[in-house]
Order: sequence, then C-alpha cells, then structure tokens
Amino acid sequence: MARSINQNAYAGALPNFRNLGIMLRVLIIVNVAAAAAAIIKSPDLLAAPRQFIETSALVEPLLILSLLVLAALSNALRRIPYWVAATVVLALELALVTALYYLAGRILLGDELSQLERYWALVALTTVALLAYFDLRQRALSPALTEARLQALQARIRPHFLFNSINAVLSLVRKEPQRAEATLEDMADLFRVLMADNRELTSLAREIELCRQYLGIEQLRLGERLRVDWQLAAMPRDALVPPLVLQPLLENAVYHGIEPRSEPGTISIQVFAARDELHAVLRNPYRQASDHHAGNRMALANIRERLALHFDAEARLTVQASEDAYEVRIVMPYVKERDGR
Repeated sequence: MARSINQNAYAGALPNFRNLGIMLRVLIIVNVAAAAAAIIKSPDLLAAPRQFIETSALVEPLLILSLLVLAALSNALRRIPYWVAATVVLALELALVTALYYLAGRILLGDELSQLERYWALVALTTVALLAYFDLRQRALSPALTEARLQALQARIRPHFLFNSINAVLSLVRKEPQRAEATLEDMADLFRVLMADNRELTSLAREIELCRQYLGIEQLRLGERLRVDWQLAAMPRDALVPPLVLQPLLENAVYHGIEPRSEPGTISIQVFAARDELHAVLRNPYRQASDHHAGNRMALANIRERLALHFDAEARLTVQASEDAYEVRIVMPYVKERDGR
C-alpha cells in the first residue's frame, strides 16, 4: 500500500552505489580523510605531501576496488534489511583490505607497513562513518522529497486550468455528450496522478499518456491555437521516470507560450535514448517582452529538485531561450524496470 502524504517514516536503505553522485562523494570524503591523516601524521606541512602519497598507495587501490564491488552488488544489497546490508558492506571492506595487505601492501609500503589490525580499525571507522553520513543524508532528504511533492501539487493544480477545463466540458455537455464524458475521464486520470504518492519512478509510457490527456483537455478550449508535434519514434517505452516530470513543463508551455498568443503556436515534444541516458526536449513559442512568464522558475526549480532526489548528479535540466522559442531539455539515466534502481 502506498504511504499517505503524512507517512514519511524512513526505514533505512543503503545508497545506490552505482549512482555517479554517490561515487563522487565517496571518493571526495575518503581522499579528504586520507589527506587529513597524512597532515596529522607528518612532522610538518612540508612532509605532508610525501606522507599523503605513501598513504594513498594503499588507500586508492582499496577505494577503487571497493567502489567496483559495491556497484556490482548494489541491487542485491538494497533488497535486504539495512543493518544486514551494512554489516555485509563492513565485512566486504575488511576482507578487501586484508587481501590488499597480503597481495600488494608489503610491495607498496615496504618496511613501514603498519600492523593489519591498524588497517582494520581505520577501514572499519571510515566505512561506519560513510554509512552514517549517507544514512543521515537520506533521512534529511526524505522529508524534502515530500515537501517537493507538496510544492509540485501547489504549483500544478492551478485554479485557472481547473476552471477553464470545467467550462470547456460544460460547453460540450449538450452538443457532444460523449466527448464531454471522455474529457471528464481524462481530467479524473490527471488529478488522480496529481494527488497520488509520487515518490516512486513511473513508466515513461504512462507519463506520455498523461501528457496526451492534459494537452487534449487544453486543446478542447484552445482549439487550433494549440498545435502539438510529437516526436516519439525513438522513445524507449520501458524507461522509468519521476512522475509528473513532463506534464508540468507542458502546462508551462501552454500557459506561457500559447495563451498569450492570438495566432496558432506549436509545442514540440521529443523523447529519445542515447547511450545510457534518456533525453526529453520540449519547445514552445516564446516572447521575451511578455509578462506571462512569471512563476515559470518555480516549476523548473521544483523539477530540478525532484530529479536530484531521484538521480543525484546523474540528471540535469537545462533551459535555452531564443527570440521566438523556449526549450527545456531533461537528461536522466535510462532506468528500466528490471534494473531495480
């Protein structure tokens, strides 16, 4: 059962060690810790670089090997209880440092090699500190994800869209009752998604269907003023995306790009996969002098936050505005159902 908006308990989970942002944080934290240890151990600052190089002779191979092993086991570790997974990670790190100690440690560090127990203690302390850091970070982001969802709801359910849609349906009730009924069903689907618990990734195909339903409702009242160019031939239908990552951008495109115009305008939606990334490019008409663009930044900031919460440093949103066109490009990892991410 999906958790309600007030149920924000954090059950604990290891970070996704395949995520680029997680890897970068581990690299930075461990190397900063190694540098600090080198400075403390050195008799003076001039000797610190040499000490850091000697320390890195064992730290860097262990760090790289650890990241490779944890990335390979990431999915399996995230499926078991947190404390069991954390214990497994600690045991793996101790096993790796032991193997490196006997296989390469004496060659790299010669006579100055410390006792194995000392390396066990340092590795255990570093591993526990990193796990605690990521656990605290996840606890801090957990309410942020709910807050981002709240902001999305407040930004997305604009009264003008609801009132305009209702008026458009009312105009069809007598003349085209079947079309009015279909539109009401689309509105129900749209608002059902808006009000749902949107913390998990959803199907890209479902997101596109939601976008079609939304644009169909808008086209009902805007008529020929709204033209839509779908470019989905290269779209991977098995991709997973954050819910409501495209529909809010289309709402902005209609509100800021189509409504201020008296002549027809085209919104284009292009979705495709390149290498291991999913690209979504949305374009709409643009007038730099228009006052109708107020509030657009809040929606973009909201989507950026949700992309970061789901994919960390692996996702990005960029905006490019020319004299007559406004383009939003989203790049995120190509995640599929079987990936388990």
